[in-house]
Amino acid sequence: MLTGVLALSACSSGSSGTASPSSTGGTSSGKAQVGVILPDTTSSARYTQYDAPLLKKAFDAAGVKADIQNAQGDNAKFVSIAQSMIAEGVKVLLIDPADPQTGISVESSAKSAGIKVIDYDRVNLGGSAGYYVSFDNVAVGKLQGQGLLDCLGSKTAAQVIELNGGTDIDNNAVLFKQGAHEVLDPAVKAGKIKIAQEVDVSKWDNTTAATDFQQLLTKNGGKVDGVLAANDGIAGAAIGILKSKHLKVPVTGQDASIQGLQYILSGDQCMTVFKDVSKEADAASKLAIALVKGDTATATSLATGTLHDPTGKRDIPSVLLVPEAITKANIKDVVTAGAVTAADLCKGVQAACTAAGIS
Repeated sequence: MLTGVLALSACSSGSSGTASPSSTGGTSSGKAQVGVILPDTTSSARYTQYDAPLLKKAFDAAGVKADIQNAQGDNAKFVSIAQSMIAEGVKVLLIDPADPQTGISVESSAKSAGIKVIDYDRVNLGGSAGYYVSFDNVAVGKLQGQGLLDCLGSKTAAQVIELNGGTDIDNNAVLFKQGAHEVLDPAVKAGKIKIAQEVDVSKWDNTTAATDFQQLLTKNGGKVDGVLAANDGIAGAAIGILKSKHLKVPVTGQDASIQGLQYILSGDQCMTVFKDVSKEADAASKLAIALVKGDTATATSLATGTLHDPTGKRDIPSVLLVPEAITKANIKDVVTAGAVTAADLCKGVQAACTAAGIS
C-alpha cells in the first residue's frame, strides 16, 4: 500500500518531507552518495545525540558525502525523504524506519533504482535490504532478564510485571522479549519468580507505558517485586508510578540514557543495557562506504553474521554487536566509552556520582 505513497510523494511539494540541503551532512555541493534516514526524536534521544553526528563524522572522514535526515516519527515524511534521496542518485540508503511496512516500501523503490540498502538498528522483515547492522537483540533481552533476577537476589516467588517494547512496530522488541523469556521462564518453573502481569507497550510510547503499568499494578492488587522494562523510557514511566505509590523495586532498562543512569545511581533502577552506538555507527558507515566504492569483498568481510528473515524466507548478511549490562558497579563504562559525559551524568546527582567513582 505504501508503494503508492512513494509515487505520490515523488510528485508532492512543500515542507512535509523533501530532503533539505541544511540536513546533517547536507548536499550543498555535489550529490550525496549515501542517504541516511533516522526514525524520530521521541522513542530515544540517541538518534540526535549520537547516531547522526557519529555517522556524519565517519562519512566526512572518508570523503563520502552523506545526506542524514530524521523523519520525526512521520511515515509519510520518511517515504518522501527516501524518494528525494533516490531521485538524487544516492548509491546507498541506510534506513531505520519506525514502521516496517514503510521500510519495505522504501527498499522496493531503492532496489528498482539499483541502490544498495542497509537496515540500521531495526530490520524490516519481508524487505529486500542487502545488509543489516544492529546489536544482538536476543542478547539484550537475556541481559535484562538476568539483570532482574540478579537484582531480586535471594527473593523467591517474586511478583514480576513485564513491560515489553513495541512489538507492534519493531522486530527488535520481539527479540528483546524472546531473550528475556529465555532467562525468566526457567526462573518461573523453578519458583523464583512469577510473571504476574505482562504487556507489550504499543509503539514504545512512554505515556502508554505509564498507563499500562498503572493498570497492571492495580490488576495485581498493588503487588510488585520487580519490573522488566524494555528500555529506559518505559522504565522511567514505571518508576514514576512506583514513586507515586511510595514503592521501590528493581526495574530494568535499556539504552543507558542519562535519566536511566541517574536512576541507577539513585537506586530507583537496578540496571540498563548499554549498546555503544559509536560501534554501531562505525560498523554501518564502514559497510556503507565499502558499498559506495563497489568493494563487495570488504562488505562481505564486515557482515560476518546473519539474521534469518522468516517473512522473506532468507538470511540477511549482518553485523551483530555485543551489548553490555550496566549496574551501579560498572556505570563508569558508559562514560569511558564517550556515550555520556561525567558532567551531564552527574548534573544534580554529584554525590551519587562521586560515590560511584565518577567525577
